[in-house]
Amino acid sequence: MKKVVIFLGNEILLGMLITVLSIFTAIASFQGALSDGNQNDAEIQGMQALNDGNAEYLTENQNISQDYNYYDNWYINQDTNLEAADYYQFNFSQQLQDAIARDPNTVWDDQYYEEMSATSAELFESSEASFILATDWNERGDHLQLVLTIMAIGLAFAGWASINKEESNLRAFFSLFSIITLIIGLFSYFATPIVG
Repeated sequence: MKKVVIFLGNEILLGMLITVLSIFTAIASFQGALSDGNQNDAEIQGMQALNDGNAEYLTENQNISQDYNYYDNWYINQDTNLEAADYYQFNFSQQLQDAIARDPNTVWDDQYYEEMSATSAELFESSEASFILATDWNERGDHLQLVLTIMAIGLAFAGWASINKEESNLRAFFSLFSIITLIIGLFSYFATPIVG
């Protein structure tokens, strides 16, 4: 038992504990700050894509409404006023022209709506991907915050151990707790999710 107390109270061991705990505290703090920054960037990109998607969605709906209007007017005038019908037909969107070419009896098919809303759908998907990425960075940052806390507690134990006399049981007690928190902190650090 006395050998354990002497080993745990050794100045070199305490110096190594303080060094290793300080390094991992700094690493966890730095990587946590990077994770927070990456989370913020991803959230900003997500909001930007969402706002752009909403604006594009409104534009696409206006274009669809315009197609409805042109198509209705073309349909009404095709037998009675060929010049007006040609004018309205000339203004059909490419997607509407493609839909008519596919099947004149089913103009407003799913493919038409998918093609008309392709840009907003892409922006909404991009927004969702950015928000998922932000959540992943947030989770990594939370894990690193836990590592930082554990390492800081271990550092405090090492500090308390170092102010006691070398033969003191209290020094060995704090040194042991410092080693335990270092091990827990290392396990937590290596279990931190990686965002890829």
